[in-house]
Amino acid sequence: MDHRKAIAITMIETERLKMRQLTRGDLPWLIAMRSRPEVYKYLGGTRMQNAESITKRIEFYLDCYEKGLGQCVMIWKETGEQIGCSGLQPLEDTGDIEVGYSLQPEFWRQGIGYECALGWLDHGFNQLGLERIVAIAVKENVGSWKIMEKCGMHFEGEQEHYGLPVLCYAIERAEFDKIVGAKANRS
Repeated sequence: MDHRKAIAITMIETERLKMRQLTRGDLPWLIAMRSRPEVYKYLGGTRMQNAESITKRIEFYLDCYEKGLGQCVMIWKETGEQIGCSGLQPLEDTGDIEVGYSLQPEFWRQGIGYECALGWLDHGFNQLGLERIVAIAVKENVGSWKIMEKCGMHFEGEQEHYGLPVLCYAIERAEFDKIVGAKANRS
């Protein structure tokens, strides 16, 4: 039996979110979400966010699960609604692991991007044993790189990934541990 036909597995949970693995059955929803102009303008436009490209990309996400990585469906616990995708994945052939997130616009500006990014950073460092995690965003996606900064990631410069000029941020495990420890001490 093809392991990728199995029931989706919850990867992580945060206070308001549950992240579960994508399945091929999620493809129509993923295409619809990423076909919205407000969303695709930050994800490479229609060149990258079209039915053919997303159908190919979901196979990459499914293959990442074998390594404990992969984009996941974000579920709003309060309603059970699928509100976006987030997760950890290899950043092209750089050797880096990238945290990424995309939300339906109705859920923007509610702290969800920050909550999911922090959850994935914690998972990457404390469950997967990663030493460094990066994040990228097109310059126009101010909300995304503000989330990276709020998570303690530092700006590394402008780079090109996925055929796009992007801002690159990164954080090391030791930096993340200091941030988490400082927040725990304030509680």
